[in-house]
Amino acid sequence: MNAAASGPSPASSSARPPLVDFHDVTVAYGRRPVVWNVDFEIDEPCLFGIIGPNGAGKSTLLKAALGLVPTVGGSVRFGGRPLREVRSRVGYVPQRETVDWDFPVNVMDVVLMGTYARLGWFRRPGARERELARASLDRVGLADLADRQIGRLSGGQQQRVFLARALAQEADIYFLDEPMAGVDMRSQEGIFRVLADLRAAGRLVIVVHHDLRTAAEWFDRVALIDMRLVATGPTAAVLTPENLRRTYAGHIEVLEELGRAVAARGRTS
Repeated sequence: MNAAASGPSPASSSARPPLVDFHDVTVAYGRRPVVWNVDFEIDEPCLFGIIGPNGAGKSTLLKAALGLVPTVGGSVRFGGRPLREVRSRVGYVPQRETVDWDFPVNVMDVVLMGTYARLGWFRRPGARERELARASLDRVGLADLADRQIGRLSGGQQQRVFLARALAQEADIYFLDEPMAGVDMRSQEGIFRVLADLRAAGRLVIVVHHDLRTAAEWFDRVALIDMRLVATGPTAAVLTPENLRRTYAGHIEVLEELGRAVAARGRTS
């Protein structure tokens, strides 16, 4: 781990537990480890990126935090508590390719699903939930598509529908798995602005992401992952040419160019 990039923040010395604590998390598929002893904390609301090459275990780490895949070892705690005690306060936006877009529901139906965790099993969404869903759609610019079947949307629109569903949950912590994949630049910027608004409102937003250029622009803090944790901390301190080489072995020429761009951005920020 990069000691300079991953030193404790001022909040970590207080008595308050971290918002999210990944403690020696290990995940294996069969006998093949995918995530190995990943250990870091996030102490305060921010935009936090989980970044690394394809197959590095980024999405697996996120799913382990959400209990969607079993861990071989370690744990993830939220404010010092297990997920089962805070599940309604944790929102999730999955990868687009994991969703059945032919399912016969419209946009409003999908966004209303975000309210179910608060309602419980036996209550149906009412006027308040519908108003919250409409407001969430408005925040992502899709209020006029509330009655459209989700399969008839573009990729960027589909991603924003699932972001609206997470917003309707009114969570404290949001996990997003590659929300920018297959999304045009205009939609990406719109999504990032919504995420920045969540951070400004005191939410923690954790994003699995692949684009180093936009990572340098938008994220406050990042973790570089290549099965193990390479480095974590403030974005400018972590996205250095040295750390990028250690993370993206085999892509050196591209990384040197990106490293120079990231370093230049850090000097001007």
